[in-house]
Amino acid sequence: MNRIYTRTGDNGTTGIHGGARVPKDDIRIEANGALDELNCQIGVIRSMLSEQSGGWYPAKRPFFGSETDTSAAERAQTDDMLHDIQRNLMIIMSQVATPSVERDKNPNDLPDDLVSDCEAAMDALTGQAGPSLHFILPGGTPLAAGLQLARAICRRAERRLWTLHRQDPLPEAILQYINRLSDLLFVMARCELGRQDWPEERWQSFAYKNQK
Repeated sequence: MNRIYTRTGDNGTTGIHGGARVPKDDIRIEANGALDELNCQIGVIRSMLSEQSGGWYPAKRPFFGSETDTSAAERAQTDDMLHDIQRNLMIIMSQVATPSVERDKNPNDLPDDLVSDCEAAMDALTGQAGPSLHFILPGGTPLAAGLQLARAICRRAERRLWTLHRQDPLPEAILQYINRLSDLLFVMARCELGRQDWPEERWQSFAYKNQK
């Protein structure tokens, strides 16, 4: 019988790409742990987009408007986008798990359009949500709250990645992508509130934006 446990981590270490072992609280492992948590949260969000999740809360409208062929196609398109994000995160985690001196041996290459695709998706959704000029309280519908939680986890992952980057440089595209991804998740949360006619609970305006 193949067992999932190996007992190799009982001494407080874990393996990384290339065969080395590091403490389980090493910053490389902390960074990947945050990315893994983010990926799991996006999986939760995807489950909320499914047909079966429609009865989870008394929304005024489904996530993509009325139940038409068009809305089903839009829902599938967003699910595809989140699926791509999850796959990107797996590649990023593989790269993060690899010391820079070993990275050229890692077969999991980052997509060339990693950052540009994220920015394009964000621009499209920002056009729907409108300008963001205020801090808003996380919440609203369960889906919007889940997206905000993903945004916060993404920010934590970004902080951990920068700590690692100062010790062992990471590809620039990874740092850029995780930064953009947190913004994308924020815009998605705002779009969900708009689609549900759910008012944003504003805290105060972005002073640095309103002064421009």
